[in-house]
Amino acid sequence: MKVLGVAAGLVSILVMGVLSEITVELLVRFSAYCRALSYGEVVHRAMGRPASVVAQMCVIINNAGVLVVYLIIIGDVMSGSLKHIGVMDQLIGHGEWDNRKLLILVVLVIFLAPLCALEKIDSLSLSSAASVALAVVFVVVSCIIALIKIAEGKISMPRMGPDFSSRAAMLDLLVVIPIMTNAYICHFNVQPIYNELKEKTPQNMYKVGRISTVLCVVVYALTALSGYLLFGEDTESDVLTNFDKDLGIRFSSLLNYIVRIGYVIHLVLVFPVVHFSLRQTVDALIFGELATPSRKKTLTLTVVLLALIYLGSTMIPNIWMAFKFTGATTGLALGFMFPALVALRLDKEGSRLGHGERLLSLGLLGLSIVVSVIGVVGNVYTLKSKSE
Repeated sequence: MKVLGVAAGLVSILVMGVLSEITVELLVRFSAYCRALSYGEVVHRAMGRPASVVAQMCVIINNAGVLVVYLIIIGDVMSGSLKHIGVMDQLIGHGEWDNRKLLILVVLVIFLAPLCALEKIDSLSLSSAASVALAVVFVVVSCIIALIKIAEGKISMPRMGPDFSSRAAMLDLLVVIPIMTNAYICHFNVQPIYNELKEKTPQNMYKVGRISTVLCVVVYALTALSGYLLFGEDTESDVLTNFDKDLGIRFSSLLNYIVRIGYVIHLVLVFPVVHFSLRQTVDALIFGELATPSRKKTLTLTVVLLALIYLGSTMIPNIWMAFKFTGATTGLALGFMFPALVALRLDKEGSRLGHGERLLSLGLLGLSIVVSVIGVVGNVYTLKSKSE
């Protein structure tokens, strides 16, 4: 919203949510038709082994990138960043306990590893529900703060349209849609969740997808709006770091702690869900889709993946950088390119698409390719400009 402005930001959040839900339903439909157990398997059934390997690599890169981002956010909030103070520093002062790398490692080993070691995705249902509740708490608190400041006349009129004031702002416009793609990419979890439904029908899964999409659109829109109203052009790519200073209202410090600590717990609880699909895809890519499940293999993969994700979180500077590249490449591929290609390919095998569905699939495929190319070019140009 800092890049697009309020009006264009809200419209884009809604449009991206609707388009994402359409592709989820396409995947559900053809997963049921193919009886696929995973994202890679439905792509394999539609387009063969080479395409399946590419899709699995996209899931691995995308999910690993998202999990790295989660750890970066946890580090930003708990130990601070270059321009912001961390929770640990504010609570108990500076010391070894607010060392960024050490804090992330402690959270990873004590809290994340036990949840990531679980073997079935339905084992994470309670933690997922709790993570959603905490996301809602964050939205409610930030909206209340924004409403109080509006009532007191402490918030000026926000910018409604895109920012064209500088070259940096123009470059951000090229990558903002690919970045937003990451917010709705859940397609790799469609097959595991569908296969663990008590009443496994496409119609029931459509309901799951639609309810989830509506909830996401509302949460994203209110988060973006309240954050931008509160911090304006000072809004960070990780908006949680903005909640380290006096907000100019009563109980400001308490509300700041609730927002930041609550969202860290949210990330801890949602982390294993994304990790589940990452581990499942790595397992399928290395050992094959029909490999025999093994507790030892699950634990080994979990340890190796968590170690690599931890290393990534210590090397990538910020979440904007990570989201720019995954969004323009793997995010668009998983969310739009592959679902459209699967639908068009299986349409030729007799699982007929309607005329409107066929045109929509072609449109989504073309649009995702164009946006991906623009996003990658924008990313490369940004890096080149910074190096110069």
